[in-house]
Amino acid sequence: MRPTNNSLNFATFARYFFYMANFQQQARPVRIIIPIVIGLGVVAYFCYKDFDINALHHLTFRWRSVFWLFLAIILMAGRDIGYMWRLRLLSGQRINWRQAFRVIMLWEFTSAVTPFAVGGTSVAVVFVHKEGETVGRSSAIVMATSLLDEIYFILMFPLILLFVGTHDLFDVSSNSITNSLLLLSWIGYFLKLAWVLLLSYGIFVNPKAICKLIVGVFRLPGLRRWKAGAEKAGADIINSSVEFKQQSLIFWAKAFLSTFISWTSRYLVVNAIFMAFFVIDDHFLLFARHLVMWLILLVMPTPGGSGFAELIFKNFMGSFIPYSGLTYGFALLWRLISYYPYLILGAIIFPRWLTTKFRKNK
Repeated sequence: MRPTNNSLNFATFARYFFYMANFQQQARPVRIIIPIVIGLGVVAYFCYKDFDINALHHLTFRWRSVFWLFLAIILMAGRDIGYMWRLRLLSGQRINWRQAFRVIMLWEFTSAVTPFAVGGTSVAVVFVHKEGETVGRSSAIVMATSLLDEIYFILMFPLILLFVGTHDLFDVSSNSITNSLLLLSWIGYFLKLAWVLLLSYGIFVNPKAICKLIVGVFRLPGLRRWKAGAEKAGADIINSSVEFKQQSLIFWAKAFLSTFISWTSRYLVVNAIFMAFFVIDDHFLLFARHLVMWLILLVMPTPGGSGFAELIFKNFMGSFIPYSGLTYGFALLWRLISYYPYLILGAIIFPRWLTTKFRKNK
């Protein structure tokens, strides 16, 4: 079938971003193995140092353990379903559930093999574009999803500090560690706040500024051949912005509800894992510490926060675990449920997706 004019207009433009994003490199085995080796290496090292075999005698695996671990998996599924629902809303239902699943899995996969500060957002535009949206509209959708994600954090972090308090939230090991973790949390928070202000300005106030920025970049020597495509993408962003601004409060309420479901489900996973083996007295504090962990991981340099995530888990969650010699074992269980599945699914989906979506470019 002959491509549409729109496809022809964007073929070179999208291909440029494809190679700039270096997608083929994301699926290389080494990119998948590195975060696994780092994470398992940290767990193995500290388990060797701190593991207490006697603590295993206190653990009991019963039917309630199966229930709570199954619930942890359901919560992770709920997180992805919330994301898929939001993607369909923002695309005006043009992206179906199967496409939404594929986009989210690819998005999470790239997030898992890149540093948290980079994440999968930088390449998500191409994922959405290759499911049928124009480059400009894909950019607007990804910007809107990023904005909703950050608004969740911007609202929740102050509420957590208000209801939990700094002392309980960061009283983990010592004053020096507490102060360092608090500082990292505020750095992560203000990075998100700055991003929210920038996105809000670009989507709802002055989308023309984004258009001018894109066109300006493609006026640089060596990029001018893609200037026409960049201008069309900028125009699409402006049109999408107008469409978003015209949406009702109910539309944005649904979009934020899907965001709330996604992130809240994710932060309740640790609660479910712990309940499989012992009783938790303060579920909200555990939830709050899990959220703050993610703020701290924003500034971690390793793929998916590997290594650092396990260390931070011990500092933040160790006080909830009655068996201190098993803290890193629980960290590994947490990552097995919330992180490694995306590496596996992404490694399966990504190569086939590349072949299917870009075979005409070969």
